[in-house]
Amino acid sequence: MKPDASVPAFQPLYRQIKLLITEGLETGQWKPGESIPSEHELAKRFNVSQGTVRKAVNELAQENVLVRQQGRGTFVASHAHDRAQAAFLRIAPDAGDIESLAAELVDCRRVKADAASARNLDIPTGSPLMRIRRVLAINGRKAIYEEARVPAGLFSGLDANTVQEHRCMLYSMYESVFHVRIVAAEERLKAVAADADMSSIMGIPAATPVLMIERVAYTYGRRAVELRRSFCECSAHHYHAAITS
Repeated sequence: MKPDASVPAFQPLYRQIKLLITEGLETGQWKPGESIPSEHELAKRFNVSQGTVRKAVNELAQENVLVRQQGRGTFVASHAHDRAQAAFLRIAPDAGDIESLAAELVDCRRVKADAASARNLDIPTGSPLMRIRRVLAINGRKAIYEEARVPAGLFSGLDANTVQEHRCMLYSMYESVFHVRIVAAEERLKAVAADADMSSIMGIPAATPVLMIERVAYTYGRRAVELRRSFCECSAHHYHAAITS
């Protein structure tokens, strides 16, 4: 296979190879947790130098799409492991570490996309979505009420039983059941007041200040596949993010 002639000519060659590898991931040629061919094999496949392949693979590894393992090779990153699952959890207890995480499902039902959901997921208003509502408890204490919305067509067959079978982390379920892997996300934070529904579910007074984290999650090709709003009761928890240059 050679670099796609449809890729703009100004793209560096390694970026073209990166796109070709990404296309292989999108089509399921290499699945999460599986190894990809060696740099030598990829260089022969794409008719480029190993250095070009190495640069493309390095960039994908920096983006946590691929994982290099010393002496074993390069693998497609997966949410199947606890450490990977925890990578997107930004809420931590004020005292100590997260020792246990439990999820209580409120409901899982079909809804129509409102204007905000349509804008964030780049779909028409009124499109069918599946909405998952849950409460997460950290170390035995309710900490987060969340609502996640995903396109119904992409997650055909999603129901409450499927969610409950996969414990706490939705991304692992998306990956293993629906073959949709989350590779990136954007978050917006805002202080809001708990409404009556949230206060009843969380067991907190109405109008209690909570931290709302709105996250848009993307799969390969920067396709938006989930809009999630998490509401954190912050009397004993905080938002934590490590930033590196």
